[in-house]
Amino acid sequence: MNIGLSALDLMTDAVINCAAPQSVKTRKTKGAFRAAEFFAGIGLVRKAIETEGFRVVFANDIEPDKHALYAANFEAGHFVLGDVRAIRGDGIPDIDLATASFPCTDLSLAGNRAGLAGEGSGMFWEFARVIEEMRSRRPRAVMLENVVGFATSHGGKDIAAAISRLNELGYVCGMFVLDAKNFVPQSRLRLFIVGSRRPYAGTAEWSESGLRPAWIKAFVEAHPNLKMQPLSIAAPTRIKSSLDSCVEKLAHNDLRWWDDERLGKFTESLSPLQSERLISMMRGREKSWATAYRRTRNGVAVWEIRPDSVSGCLRTARGGSSKQAVVEAGNGRVRVRWMLAKEYARLQGAPDFNIDGFRESAAIFGFGDAVCVPAIAWIARNYLAPMLGGKLT
Repeated sequence: MNIGLSALDLMTDAVINCAAPQSVKTRKTKGAFRAAEFFAGIGLVRKAIETEGFRVVFANDIEPDKHALYAANFEAGHFVLGDVRAIRGDGIPDIDLATASFPCTDLSLAGNRAGLAGEGSGMFWEFARVIEEMRSRRPRAVMLENVVGFATSHGGKDIAAAISRLNELGYVCGMFVLDAKNFVPQSRLRLFIVGSRRPYAGTAEWSESGLRPAWIKAFVEAHPNLKMQPLSIAAPTRIKSSLDSCVEKLAHNDLRWWDDERLGKFTESLSPLQSERLISMMRGREKSWATAYRRTRNGVAVWEIRPDSVSGCLRTARGGSSKQAVVEAGNGRVRVRWMLAKEYARLQGAPDFNIDGFRESAAIFGFGDAVCVPAIAWIARNYLAPMLGGKLT
């Protein structure tokens, strides 16, 4: 373990058990844990954690369209629409947990890689400032969520700096990765850093697992001065699901299917491997579905089709990313179209999310920037609630 705690830390913070089974009961009743959701977007963190004994009492985001979607699905009297740089710690109500899915635009491999010095991802420092300004009312736990590219940004210096800042604020940090494909048919690997103001007792190690790839242990060993400690927690059992359960079954004459000219350009751009993949789908007696992204290969824009029944990672059209297309093929035929907002919602584990009356582009932007609901719910149930409850049974 890599604790590095001072005697003062141990005197002022109670030690809690680190053994966390996948299903736990805590001393708290449903709704007892109060949470603030920074960079809240359309509120999918809220949707997840409020099923697991949390109540969101503060939310903030700068995007008006996201706020409108949030307000269409939740009571939004506590939502502060505006720049996080205008938020002050004394304006945050008492909370147990603060979450921050801060912008990934400067950390993603598809972005500019400016890291925490960037205009977007640098908003982490503003989140930390707000927590510091809460002084003695700082939450007992914080959770950061971002792309795995955070770990390699500036050779690992950015993530080390972020953890160091959380340490300064009194948080001992755990770190793990979780892929949405354990819960829904979407490949969406994300990095989580959870900080607790109370260290854990126990013998957990930074050994390699489904939640902690080898690079996490290497990072911890390379930064002995950081206050970090793992929580014993087993990776989730993957729920089998496929894309066909999420795609909208459109009629063959629906105008959202691409016309012959656009479809021809799509097929002409395919490499031999991609063409064979499409032909294999077309040979099927039943319809099947796959997703496709437009890539730049050797300076040329081409389409690439996933070989499985899982969606690629949902993204927005910002930060260098491209939209995702849906390929439907079978019985010698093929059709292609852009992925729909309804499908984004299903792939994020929020099929009942209300998007009626919203522009398709606004809803897609909101979901592309959001989290996978069942993945966050799993973290809340198996990590956050036990940690805050203080007693695991």
